[in-house]
Amino acid sequence: MATDLDLNASVAEAKSRLDEHTYKMIQRHFHDSTGCPFWLEKKAELKFDPLAEVNCFNDLKKFPAFEDEWLRGGPVERWRMKDMSELPTYVFETGGTTGIPKSRVVVNDFRDDYELFSPTLPDEFFPKKSNWLMLGPTGPRRLRLAVEHLCQFRGGICFCIDLDPRWVVKLIKKGWMEHLQEYKKHCIDQAITILTANHSIKCLFATPKLIESLCLALEERGTTLAETGITGIFSGGTEFTPQWTRFCVEELFGGPPEESGIYMTPTYGNTLMGLACSRPVTAEEDYKIAYYAPQPRAATEVVNFDNYDELVGYGETGRVKLTTLTPEFFVPGFMERDEGEREKPYEKYPWDGVSGVRPFHETAASTTVGVY
Repeated sequence: MATDLDLNASVAEAKSRLDEHTYKMIQRHFHDSTGCPFWLEKKAELKFDPLAEVNCFNDLKKFPAFEDEWLRGGPVERWRMKDMSELPTYVFETGGTTGIPKSRVVVNDFRDDYELFSPTLPDEFFPKKSNWLMLGPTGPRRLRLAVEHLCQFRGGICFCIDLDPRWVVKLIKKGWMEHLQEYKKHCIDQAITILTANHSIKCLFATPKLIESLCLALEERGTTLAETGITGIFSGGTEFTPQWTRFCVEELFGGPPEESGIYMTPTYGNTLMGLACSRPVTAEEDYKIAYYAPQPRAATEVVNFDNYDELVGYGETGRVKLTTLTPEFFVPGFMERDEGEREKPYEKYPWDGVSGVRPFHETAASTTVGVY
């Protein structure tokens, strides 16, 4: 067990590493030989010189607020780093239910993010060389390819279903709930077909709503998730609440991992950030879920609703502010459509976290969650 002294030293080391990484990434993204056209053009509009005046993470406050609209529309090539422009490139989308979706071009980031995430999965429940089922959104989203790469990186083969979350959101907005239920059933039927086809699938990615639907559908067929062979579940989405997690573990799975044989790890992530891991979720902590961004590649802060440059106190509520700092992608101070409570650094992740993640209250009424 780490002492407070050990934790303080780890926190200081992590902060130093984040400052060094920030400097290195700014030098890369704003140098004429490596930067992408978007930031090299934006540099001329800034009231400071990033190459000379950004030396640590706190200096990123000098940048103006990052605007959502900058990621909508093209040409998408403006986001390609000069020294990576000849490499095979993906484009991933987020949003797009109405209007033009936000886009992110990627060369290796999704692979790097999930390879870093892989060691956090306990091999006891996510055995190496095991096959996986990806029960989540497909299409132009990063998630499908990322989960598939995670499975392959761990030595397995990944099975996928067809799922279009934009159609789900349209059904909800139109009030076509009968159609919605049929579409959800269509997705679950695909999953059960794969799980019962003797493919030895032991690991699963699914969103909370789909995990619940899958377990209930299996129950109707007189079986359980454990009986299909699933032992490890990697999941994500703002639907993760302590109440739902308790229900899921105790009612749907049949108890904690030592009783049910099923281990579930919540994550919080998106196309812009990557993947934030959670502290172990236990009954002793009332199934509290606290997420920690993958520093130094990305950092989240919980900030004052009225001043986005000011952190709230530990345990206090604020809006989630994201900064992405990878060799391929730089986003300073992106205001997420989420809020939550600021969490103290943790032994395994010695930097600030966020718990109680939920839609930002000012936009929550207009947010349609869909399959997430």
